[in-house]
Parts: sequence; structure tokens; C-alpha cells
Amino acid sequence: MKLSVVILNWNGKHWLEKFLPSVLQHSKGTDIEVVVADNASSDGSVAFLTDKFPQVRQILLTNNFGFAEGYNIALQQVEAEYTVLLNSDVEVTDGWWQPLVRALDEDKQLAAVQPKILSYSNKKMFEYAGASGGFLDSYGYPFCRGRIFSAVEMDGGQYDAPMDIFWASGACLAIRTELYKRVGGLDGSFFAHMEEIDLCWRLNARGYRLRCIPQSVVYHVGGGTLSSESPRKTFLNFRNNLLMLYKNVPDSKLTNVMNLRVVLDYLSILHFLLVGKWENAKAVWKARSEFEKIKHLYLPKRIENQKLSVSHHIPTSYRGLVLIPFYLLGKKRFSDLY
Repeated sequence: MKLSVVILNWNGKHWLEKFLPSVLQHSKGTDIEVVVADNASSDGSVAFLTDKFPQVRQILLTNNFGFAEGYNIALQQVEAEYTVLLNSDVEVTDGWWQPLVRALDEDKQLAAVQPKILSYSNKKMFEYAGASGGFLDSYGYPFCRGRIFSAVEMDGGQYDAPMDIFWASGACLAIRTELYKRVGGLDGSFFAHMEEIDLCWRLNARGYRLRCIPQSVVYHVGGGTLSSESPRKTFLNFRNNLLMLYKNVPDSKLTNVMNLRVVLDYLSILHFLLVGKWENAKAVWKARSEFEKIKHLYLPKRIENQKLSVSHHIPTSYRGLVLIPFYLLGKKRFSDLY
């Protein structure tokens, strides 16, 4: 098998009804399969799939293991050369997977690739979670080619050239299956959010490259499980971001990075308080508290990552703090930074 398209589902029957037909329509071939891994849904997803789409292979998980561990368990039953992690709220287009597979076939140093991801609700705009490829600054703030923080650009073809990136979006990530397993997959303890950036950091540090292939286009709804306003999402993003930094930042930079993050996170708390988002402010406080409580458990992962790293400088990382050009200099577009 050349390619497995794996959709992780949890109580997303409505998304499967809406988008699975397009995946099946545009993912045909003798060497490609579509798989739905179900995280113990209670909304009738499994019965719906069995009845309406019997050709789709199902992997049934015993509990809701979250995005990260759910994929890890599912991929234990995948043997294809390449796997696409595809969100259930993504509409694919004709020929969407061929450019991704071709890029991986032609360049063995590529670990993973992503398509251009546009917004399903406004197909002229980039989508927040991935756009035309992800990047990361020195202090853990992610942004994209086509989206910096809340400033999302309109797609006018300005980012249609394939480009090496720091991270590929978990909304639609094509990766070498064996390599995914070899580096440990997604960090299951993250549950959800930041896990794909953490995985991509490990791949970068171990000498592999990642790339956006905009000749492949998909449309993503986004926020299908937790809305951007959700305190739970705020908690997971901040906690997992701190854990990701602790696991991956080189020894020579760790103290400075983590010290500045203390200041920046408390500024985030202040911002949430000033705009009346008390629960989000509390979520950041809780995230920092939990990070301090559990970070010792991640020391073995940190030691392993540092040991296996072949380079402490990743060419696609953004040197500095992206907050400064964005908020102080008014640079709201990716092309303003690079």
C-alpha cells in the first residue's frame, strides 16, 4: 500500500456526513485506502460508517485517547508507505494527494509535507491552522505563511511556491509512516494541540526536512472540536507549548527562553483579564502551574531529543520573537518577515 488517508473521529458524525464523500471521491487508486479511526464516539458514527460507507476501513479505539494518542494507536495498524493525518472537517479537491506523494517520492530527506490549506467558509482566505506552511519563533510562538496570530491573509497566489517549513499542520499532514513510528509519533500526553509542531521539531532536529506543496489544495473548517474562545483550548495550547519548549530547546538556550516565557505568559494573563476573558486568564495560570508540576516527567524525552539531535539550528526557525514585528512594527503578513 502506497498511501493511507487516516481520519480520526470523535463524535464527528456530522463532519463525516459532510466531508467523507469528497475524500472518497478524490482519493481513488489501487494503492490508496481511506481509514476512519474512531475515538470511542457515542454519536452513532460507527453505525453510520458501517451502513453508508462499508468500503471504509474502520479502526475502533476503546476510549477517547485524544488527537495525539488516538493517531498513535491507529497508525499501529497502518502499513502504507505514507500516511495522511486528515481532520474530519476537511474538504479535499481533485488530485489533492498526488503532489504530496510525488514530493515525498522525489526527495528522501523530506519527512512530511502539507498542502495549501484554505478556509472552508471563505475559500479565498487562508485557514488559521496551517495556511501555506507553519513556522516557529525562538520562544515557541507558531505562525504560518499566510497567517500570523489572528491576521489571516487572502490567498492571491503569493505563497504558491513550494517551500521548506518548520511544521506541517495536523489538519492535513502527509508523513512517512515508518519514520512517524520511529521517532515516537505524536506525544500522546499532549492529548491535543501543539502535538504536530512537537513532532515536526523532532524531525527537523534529527536532520529531516518538511515542506508545503501548494499545488495540493484542501479546505478546512477549523475549530471543529474546541472553539478558539474555549478556556480548555487555551489551557492545552499554553501547557503543551511550554512542554514542547522544554523537550526541544537546546541546553544553551533553555534558561533564557523559559525565563522570557514566564514574563510573556503573565502578560497574556493580564491581556485576558483586561478584555474580560477571566476563564481564559485562569486557563493560562493553570497551564503554567501544571507545567511546573509535571515537567520533570519529560526529562527523559528531553534527554533523548538532545541526544538524537544532529543540529541545534533549524534553518526554517524564526530567530527572535515574532511578537515584536507583529505588534510593535505592524508587520501583519508573512512576506513582511521573510
